[in-house]
Amino acid sequence: MGLRDKKRNQRRVLSRRSAGPRTGEGKDFLPLEGKEQRIREKQLEEPENTATVLYIGHIPHGFYEDQMQGFFQQFGAVKRVRIARNRKTGKSKHYGFIEFENPEVAKIVADEMNNYLLFEHTLQIAPVPLEKVHAKLWKGVRKGFVPVDRVAIERKRLSKDKTVEEHKRMLEGIVKRDEKCRKRIKAAGIDYECPALIGSVQPSAKKIKFDEN
Repeated sequence: MGLRDKKRNQRRVLSRRSAGPRTGEGKDFLPLEGKEQRIREKQLEEPENTATVLYIGHIPHGFYEDQMQGFFQQFGAVKRVRIARNRKTGKSKHYGFIEFENPEVAKIVADEMNNYLLFEHTLQIAPVPLEKVHAKLWKGVRKGFVPVDRVAIERKRLSKDKTVEEHKRMLEGIVKRDEKCRKRIKAAGIDYECPALIGSVQPSAKKIKFDEN
């Protein structure tokens, strides 16, 4: 090969390098500009994290509102805390909600504290989207939970003064239940003499006569 042929081959190689890839070639290598554009489009498609409310499940006994707020304050400012409780007894249902002021803090807590072992309970933490936060979720959270004392209500109902008609209906109910009990004992073949009810027969009201003088 002469000097002219070598120069001619070098020019061909340089021309091929400067030219773009042919059809069907270079599929494994994409230009950086197109890659950056796809990354920007993907970022625009992903919704921005704005959830500040977290659901917390498997809450252990004794880990209540004050303890929960003090524990999670190490991550950031806590806005509100609520634990679901039984309306009658006031006991915890072992799940609740917590709201942070910063959505980034809420995301960090959801990522880092999910499946965290606390007092032999594995916490289940998940963010709650804004559209799924109920309007009455935080109703009365500042006042605290005061359970209804149903024992005191029932005691007051039973201790109140009864009228003559109410007392009469109460005695009739007691006598009917006693008669049913006696019949069941007799039908079972048990030889037992039930004691008589004391006070079941009420004396009639006495009429008081006043002298005309």
